Amino acid sequence: MSMTSTKDDVVALAQRLLACPSVTPATGAVFAELESMLAPLGFTVDRFIAGEAPDGPVENLLAWRTTGAGPHFAYAGHLDVVPPGAGWTSDPFAPDIRGDLLYGRGAVDMKGSIAAFVAALSDLPDDLPGTISLIITGDEEGPAVHGTLALMDRMATRGLRPDFCLVGEPTSTQRLGDVVKIGRRGSVNMWITVQGAQGHVAYPHLADNPIPRLVAMLAELDALVLDEGTDWFQPSNLEVTEVDVPNDAHNVIPAVAKARISIRFNDLHSGASLSEKVGAIAQKHGGSALPIISGEPFLTPPGAFSDAIAAAVKAETGVDPEPSTTGGTSDARFLRAVCPVIEFGLVNATMHKTNEAVAVEDLVTLSRIYTRIARDVLAG
Repeated sequence: MSMTSTKDDVVALAQRLLACPSVTPATGAVFAELESMLAPLGFTVDRFIAGEAPDGPVENLLAWRTTGAGPHFAYAGHLDVVPPGAGWTSDPFAPDIRGDLLYGRGAVDMKGSIAAFVAALSDLPDDLPGTISLIITGDEEGPAVHGTLALMDRMATRGLRPDFCLVGEPTSTQRLGDVVKIGRRGSVNMWITVQGAQGHVAYPHLADNPIPRLVAMLAELDALVLDEGTDWFQPSNLEVTEVDVPNDAHNVIPAVAKARISIRFNDLHSGASLSEKVGAIAQKHGGSALPIISGEPFLTPPGAFSDAIAAAVKAETGVDPEPSTTGGTSDARFLRAVCPVIEFGLVNATMHKTNEAVAVEDLVTLSRIYTRIARDVLAG
């Protein structure tokens, strides 16, 4: 029997990772634990630190194992977690099994998935040709500046280029296997500023109130219909997320008014095109817009890769997964530049919440699904 083929072994791997505090940006013990799991399975492990404060340092791990000529299948994920916050029933970094659930920060997002993939590796045939790699960052929940992007550079220097990549984010919604992500929308945030001239409210002709111009600008932006959606993507959406007028006095016309907007957009747009559109509207109202593009939209069209994942899910759960592009962003937005990328993982109901927990049986089932996917992708 392989070392991680039983329920106890899968759960033990997850517990070892959960027991390591790894609030983003993560370094240290949690990566040492993962390395100790992979080395006995014949993987070459490359751990390295990237970046400096304020967005670093970040630890990353690249591991690979080659058995003859064949496809290169990569699994990507992150060991960093969001802060646990208050109100937990048990210590968020002391994994605890209560009933059928394993509790701990990162149980779902996404140390449980990483443990399931490591367990899956042990159940693969020893003579299966090809390369398997793990692309694991400590900076997915944070700025994501020194994480997967740095790993991609590291892969390039080592001549490692996957043919397919599975990202183990928690994509399932109601039950394990019901949703796989075949793409993601793009994301751009914009900081809007309208300058005016401060003055006394009783003498408005001696001042310039920026608030009416900001209100008119936001009304025009809010009324935009960016598109009606596509076959695979929902309509692009613009939301006003913050309005701020620094003014401590009731009788003063302020000198500046600010706002922030966020746009999640489909593949009919780019971050640059939307930045240009919003910038023109801002300028028309006497303001400016500073965009920061978090990611561009991408789609991995249905094909052999998605078919292999769907077949594996169906075989182990009886569920036909729904291909989806909904939700937020992930590091798949970077990896899609290297190869076709699909995301699949645990039920996401408790991710980032107090008392985050994963069903023990879901861990076991996910491990079997991952074994099937890796086997079938490498077998071609």
